[in-house]
Order: sequence, then structure tokens, then C-alpha cells
Amino acid sequence: MQQKVVLITGASSGIGKATAKKLLEQNYRVYGAARTEKDLKYLENYENGNYILMDITKAEMRKNCIEKILAKEKTIDILINNAGYGAYGAIEEVPIAEVKKQFAVNLFGLSELTKLVIPKMRENNSAKIINISSIAGKTWTPLGGWYHASKFALEGLSDCLRNELKEFGIDVILIQPGAIETNWADKAGENLIASSGNGIYKKQAARKAAKYKEMYGQSSLIAKPEVVAAKISKVLTISKPKARYAVPFHAKLILFLRWLLPDRIYDYFTNKFF
Repeated sequence: MQQKVVLITGASSGIGKATAKKLLEQNYRVYGAARTEKDLKYLENYENGNYILMDITKAEMRKNCIEKILAKEKTIDILINNAGYGAYGAIEEVPIAEVKKQFAVNLFGLSELTKLVIPKMRENNSAKIINISSIAGKTWTPLGGWYHASKFALEGLSDCLRNELKEFGIDVILIQPGAIETNWADKAGENLIASSGNGIYKKQAARKAAKYKEMYGQSSLIAKPEVVAAKISKVLTISKPKARYAVPFHAKLILFLRWLLPDRIYDYFTNKFF
């Protein structure tokens, strides 16, 4: 069986790194992309591991990444759009420059990179594009407006893209992680305090930052990134995958409750929790 060529963005840590290792163990040819070389060096320990420096918001680096892979491999069979981050804070207080930066990473850079791989995938009439979304793309929390907006947008983009590419043999799949043990929470908490820790929303910000620290520091609900990697690995073997996969179990439960409860009741429990 011919080795599949995979490109994973945000492969320097967390879900991206765990997924790269998982797929390398299963004999995929993996290209990991991120901005920091030292955090990608682990890929050199694998025969089929490769890395490319790329800031997903930079057009020239996106183009260079795809051209390098195609020059060497002649194909890209799987794209895993994992790069992303959370800029938390009150909608009123988060600077528009930070909002644009978040959308540039979580949506615009992702979509522009995807556009670069589609022609070769269409030519092969067989490929998979996996977009790492979040349960935040279907739910909401106070002081998370811009992050949720970017993930809601990714969900809609992926739904449309899935239907546009179906006739060309390209599957578009959303992975919706819940709370995962990565550095995402630390960055989100830092952004939250930086944006809203001293203004009119400072009490809300302090409560939410404390809750994040509690959740990600002690809770048994927090899953390892390897759990998401295992799900991605399994999805890649399915000939007719579903549009969405929530992982782990608590993510499925939260999405079910969101579907079940009226907005007013969901608001009550969300605010009570935070």
C-alpha cells in the first residue's frame, strides 16, 4: 500500500504534535508545519518525518510549504488544519487588531492554505481535509466571543467546503475537541487577563481565568491530546466519514446538552459554571 502524505499545521505541540507522532507510527509520510524550528525537531527522529517552517498567516510561507511538499512527494493526500489559538476577553475590550489576528490564524490562513492543496487533491480524486474546530464552534461562554466567532465561522466554512468538494472525492471532516491538555488554556487565560483583567469586566475575567486554571490543573475531565490524535487516526481509515467527530466523551455530552436545552437555560448553566 502506497504511503499517504500528510501535512499537519500547528505540529509543534499539543494535538498537532500528538497526531504527527501517531501517524508516523502508522507509516504515513508526515510533514509538520509551525513557526518555531526547535519545536519541530522531534520529527527528525522518524524516518518518514519532515518539518517545514510556516506562519500560516503569511502567503509566501504557505505557498513555499505546499510547493516543497509537492516537489518532493508529487502529492498531498491529507491536510490536517490544526493551527489555532484563543484570544479571550470581552467583545467590547479586545482590540480589533487582536480580533483580526485570531481570524487570520483560525480561519483566513487555514482557508488560503486549503485552497493551495485542493487542485492536486482534485486531480487525484481522493483526499481528506480535517479541520480541527472545537466544541466552541457550537457553544458559547462569556468573554469568549471572538474565539467562538472564529470557530463558528470555521464550522460553516467546512460545511460548505464539504459539499463543494464531495464530487471530486475529497472528504472534509471537522474534529471538535473539548477540554484538552495543551498550552491553549494558558494562552487563552493570558489573553483574557491582558484584554479584560483591569477594566469593567475584571471580575468576570478573574473568575473565568481561575476556573480555567482549576479545570486544566486538576480536573479528570481534561483529556490528553493523544485522545484526539487517536480519533483522527481512526477517521482517516473510514471510507465514508461523518461530517463531525466530537472528542472525548465530555465534548459529546456538552454538544448534546447544547442541542437539547433552550438558549435561556443553556445561558444559565454556562454562566453558573463560570
